[in-house]
Amino acid sequence: MLITGGAGFVGSNLALRLLAAGADVTVVDSLIPEYGGNLFNLAPAGSAVRLNVSDVRDPFSLQQLVAGQDFLFNLAGQNSHLDAMEDPATDLDINCRAQLSILEACRRVNPEVRVVFASTRQIYGRPRYLPVDEAHPLHPVDVNGIHKLAGEAYHLLYARVYGLRACSLRLTNTIGPRMRIKDARQTFVGSWIRALLEGRPIEVWGGRQLRDLNDVEDVVDAFLLAAQSPAAIGQAYNLGADPPISLQALAEMMIELHGRGEYRIREFPENRARIDIGDYHGSFAAIRAELGWTPRHSLRETLQRTLGYFAANLAHYV
Repeated sequence: MLITGGAGFVGSNLALRLLAAGADVTVVDSLIPEYGGNLFNLAPAGSAVRLNVSDVRDPFSLQQLVAGQDFLFNLAGQNSHLDAMEDPATDLDINCRAQLSILEACRRVNPEVRVVFASTRQIYGRPRYLPVDEAHPLHPVDVNGIHKLAGEAYHLLYARVYGLRACSLRLTNTIGPRMRIKDARQTFVGSWIRALLEGRPIEVWGGRQLRDLNDVEDVVDAFLLAAQSPAAIGQAYNLGADPPISLQALAEMMIELHGRGEYRIREFPENRARIDIGDYHGSFAAIRAELGWTPRHSLRETLQRTLGYFAANLAHYV
């Protein structure tokens, strides 16, 4: 098993699950501070996991890493929307050129590998209807969304043209232990958790927007199902959760579960307002019907577990 971006949030949780099941796991991560890799995420694995510190932008190491692997969980990427707008060339390198290099490595040295790509709901842009299903038009509102859309398209193209056994999961807001909380580069919920634990008010921009949120353990379930199901090859599936929640209600729930805190409603900063997607709620009917996936964890349960994890381990994440 090979996991790119495996020291990051979703990748590390996936690695730990696979190791617990007895799998042989190799993790690839650049550990560049801005991109979410954190060695503490893999601490429970000890020496059981093989860590290769390298960058997926290096095509020469990729062929050696991909060779002989049965499964490739491709989670390496740059996820900050603002970073992508300020430095689009780097986002292009990571989310497009590197993805082509990964796929070329698979095509040349291991065409039988099963590949599951981590895509994003951001490729839909501003929803025209809710819940958003896979038939919704794809109109990203920022550079990162365009590049992630291209990364997914490469995977599906290689499945169709070269027979590579690849598929894509379009993740929505994912939360849980090991997420990035030092800033909002990965998800706004992380920065909210840090604010709560440090005794600062949560800043809620807008407040009325609807979002759906998935527990990272449910997302790991989806990756494992997609990797094992022949029906998934060449497909792209939404993840999601019912019901959606407003950002203001989410802040209130987090404060209630933490037992203290406050939030403040703010106007969107201009640079974020231009790329905000408004309400979003994804339909996961397709992956439920074809792969049998459905979320197992309630939002309250996930938030409670996540707050507890970071209260105990805050120093390792800030």
